[in-house]
Amino acid sequence: MNDCRFDIETKNILNKLEETRKEFWNLPHESANFINMLIKIAKAKRVLEIGTSNGYSGIWISKALLETGGKLDTIEFYQKRIDLALENFKKANVNDIITIHKGSALNIIDEFENNTFDFVFIDASKPEYLDYFLKLESKITKNAIILADNVTSHYKKVENFLNYVKNNKNYQCELLNFDGGLFFIRKI
Repeated sequence: MNDCRFDIETKNILNKLEETRKEFWNLPHESANFINMLIKIAKAKRVLEIGTSNGYSGIWISKALLETGGKLDTIEFYQKRIDLALENFKKANVNDIITIHKGSALNIIDEFENNTFDFVFIDASKPEYLDYFLKLESKITKNAIILADNVTSHYKKVENFLNYVKNNKNYQCELLNFDGGLFFIRKI
């Protein structure tokens, strides 16, 4: 892993988490690195992640946010995964810029009444992608970037979401050929 200037401890944590990728449905390394670079390029400050899992993608996101001066809100349903993520965030020294929200993303998104996000990463329950997106529409800023993972590997489960975005004049989008498929959306 020489594509980021991470410290040795962070590299070691990420390498260990990559070994459990299938168990925790973590992003492939290439997708995580892309998201990290994109956050820096966009100078994103307010990031929302739907689907914390064991913290792998959250570490990549937070390391970028350390450069932009941003914060991460991440949502996870399962306590076991939250505990693992907290441990990994502490080891990677990013826990102070992350807020983990426990519960159903559909309920928690409603709690972000006055919050807006300039970057959103969706990697949770595939049949709920459209529901997440509809609840988020009023909470994402102009030119916000939204990425949704696993859109080709789980196409039937996310087809309604893909069609909604593709046919909506408020968004520009492109399917990126990363492992599992990464859907790149920009709010116009």
